[in-house]
Amino acid sequence: MSLSEQTELTQQRKAKKMLLWFSMISLAMSFAGLTSAYVVSKERGDWLQDLALPSAFGWSLIAILLSSVAFEWAKRSVRREEHQKAMMLLWVTWILGVGFMLLQYLGFSQIYNDFGYAFTGPTSSIAYTFIFLIVVLHLFHVLAALISLSVVIYNHYKQRYTLGKTLGVELAALFWHFVDGLWLYLFLFFYFVR
Repeated sequence: MSLSEQTELTQQRKAKKMLLWFSMISLAMSFAGLTSAYVVSKERGDWLQDLALPSAFGWSLIAILLSSVAFEWAKRSVRREEHQKAMMLLWVTWILGVGFMLLQYLGFSQIYNDFGYAFTGPTSSIAYTFIFLIVVLHLFHVLAALISLSVVIYNHYKQRYTLGKTLGVELAALFWHFVDGLWLYLFLFFYFVR
């Protein structure tokens, strides 16, 4: 590969990473706005004072944090060209991601069945409606991260990642860690700001 081709590849890598960073910063600002609205809405007279988080949300936090660890190990294995180990870790990450989404669904079920609150209607609460909206918006981003991880798994299966050419894995891992960190923030926010 010539020097000009290497320079062009380096510039493309930087541009793609910068674009992802801008996207993640704008997403973080959106969630900051939603959580700010949550704080402001706490002053309403109809705000639920004994707000409780479903236990499934705590378990989902553990699942998503473990998935980040697995994805980081997978990324390192891809870089070292340890194909089987990387594939196993990528699948572990994917399974934990799907498990996270299932645990979120269980959390919604707990809110509805155990706590007695619905998203809308006569059994709704503005506090839980905020939680529903924010968590569902986060779930869409987790779904996007799962799709990007699926692409990484496919590309790794086709052995498209070689020494020095791992941008797809790096971008997917960066977005995955962002989505995980976002859930950590949201969980702690909902836990402490009631």
